[in-house]
Amino acid sequence: PPPPAVERSAAGPGLWYEKAAPGDRRLGKVVTIAKSKKFRDNHGKVLLEGHRLIKDALEAGAVPLTLFFSTVRHLKELPEAEIKGASLVKVKFEDIKNWSDLVTPQGLLGIFSKPDPAKMSYPAAQLSNSLPLLLICDNIRDPGNLGTILRSAAGAGCEKVLLTKGCVDPWEPKVLRAGMGAHFRLPIIANLDWESVPPNLPAGTQVCVADNKEPDAPAGTTSLLRGAGRAGSAPDNPTAAAEQEAEEGAAGTPELAAQHYYEDWAQTPVAVVIGGETHGLSPAALQLAASTGGRRLVIPVVPGVDSLNSAIAAGIVLFEGRRQLLWRHKQEDDRQKLPVPG
Repeated sequence: PPPPAVERSAAGPGLWYEKAAPGDRRLGKVVTIAKSKKFRDNHGKVLLEGHRLIKDALEAGAVPLTLFFSTVRHLKELPEAEIKGASLVKVKFEDIKNWSDLVTPQGLLGIFSKPDPAKMSYPAAQLSNSLPLLLICDNIRDPGNLGTILRSAAGAGCEKVLLTKGCVDPWEPKVLRAGMGAHFRLPIIANLDWESVPPNLPAGTQVCVADNKEPDAPAGTTSLLRGAGRAGSAPDNPTAAAEQEAEEGAAGTPELAAQHYYEDWAQTPVAVVIGGETHGLSPAALQLAASTGGRRLVIPVVPGVDSLNSAIAAGIVLFEGRRQLLWRHKQEDDRQKLPVPG
């Protein structure tokens, strides 16, 4: 909890806040600690910054513990009933500017209990446009990429996102910034080992993987698993990649049929695995895809172009999956509307 403040004032009926001493280093230390993964893991709390993100969190049912703000106006723009139970601390804007990771600080940040996806109330518009399309992130370690991927997943109407243990923490501040509120629009289940992935998928889910092996490549052609998440990239160290593939092949890594991403693949329900740009797809991802009859989805690029990054590949494949599922649903609706021959 923050240290005692120097003054207590009212921001409205039943809404009280503390006014902190300018430049209070103890508050700065609280914010710094709240940014750390250790704090998130050990205390089950996260730091959120910015009016839009905090408002989205409150509307989704996230529980605020402490809110730091520079003007009372910030409080009045938030749902009052949702912040009454929090410690409200007014500080100088210069203090928030010093604590902030944003290029343009907004004068509002807060410490929240880490949201539980099972207890969240996601936006009605998001739920009504959700599709039986899921995303599995495998070794996505760049915070900006993961945040952008989550934003694309929300935009494509994904039902859920699963993150394996090789991924960066989704509550890391850089991921939150890049996610632009996606964390409070759809369930994100993090830190899963591969044995825990199938129980988090709907029954009958087909799992496909974004990869770089061309559909017409002959059997036995090298597949650059290390760069799989980039849908067409080569690894920095071809020798290491060859050694890795040999090791994975010896371990019985399955061979999956490959096709272009724009060809028909989005059955109901379906999950897409996106691999990271450094470590790529795990053998376990390929094994899961093989066990469900899944395929490799290839995004063809112009010869000589090194790669697409994982966030771009995710956006392309997810929105194509959305298009296919919507088309399939329309076809089914049209068939149901046909008159029955009498």
